[in-house]
Amino acid sequence: MKSLKIYKVDAFSNGPFTGNPAGVVPLRDEWLDETLMQNIAMENNLPETAFVLNTGGTWNIRWFTPAVEVELCGHATLASAHVLFKHEGFEGMEICFKSLSGDLFVRRSTELLTLNFPTDTISRVPVTDKMGKCFGVIPLEAWKGKTDFMLVFEKESQIAGLRPSNDDIMQFNGRGVIATAQGDKVDFVSRFFAPQSGVPEDPVTGSAHTTLTPYWSSRLNKRKLTAMQLSARKGWLYCENLGDRTEISGRAITYLKGEIIID
Repeated sequence: MKSLKIYKVDAFSNGPFTGNPAGVVPLRDEWLDETLMQNIAMENNLPETAFVLNTGGTWNIRWFTPAVEVELCGHATLASAHVLFKHEGFEGMEICFKSLSGDLFVRRSTELLTLNFPTDTISRVPVTDKMGKCFGVIPLEAWKGKTDFMLVFEKESQIAGLRPSNDDIMQFNGRGVIATAQGDKVDFVSRFFAPQSGVPEDPVTGSAHTTLTPYWSSRLNKRKLTAMQLSARKGWLYCENLGDRTEISGRAITYLKGEIIID
């Protein structure tokens, strides 16, 4: 019988039951079998479960949705750093995670944790009827990043009122679709849909802000931006465009500490 620690953390939250919940499973000696990690993520049924492994003082991280392993996840990285800082005795001010997306840095301050991720490279693509069919509203612009499509709409109320068609979104060849518009009280708002990755709507998507930040930084002529993800739980993010890197800051709250029993 094997037992593993598990934490559930609300990332990019503004209080209990807000932000995006992530499972965090710290490992000490070696990776679990991939099938077992995928099954744990499926059993957790959270948007992401992160597994973090300490090898010779180096932290490694992998992320699983209930359906697939992904190359990058912001909120589960924030949650993992929160667990190491608050519960697992990490004493430094900054953690470097080795990942499928390269080195990912998380530093702490009095109130916030800050992700430092590679900035996405985006290119404009034609707006199609299929994009309008996904949400019932034709976007003003469409962009393609490394893994996601980004659709830009006219105003915040359209983002809040989107009614996604999962079947149509699943036709996009990518991880998911970001819908965004300029915000009323923050610089920009967004929602993120990824039924093709097992997440019909993600409550808060840190990694999507490596796509959103360079776009809105250029459009608004601002290096530092405030953002809100308009899911039912909502999420609050503070973003900074550093050129080839993007910093994404937010708060994290521990909801649960427990133990996984594997017979």
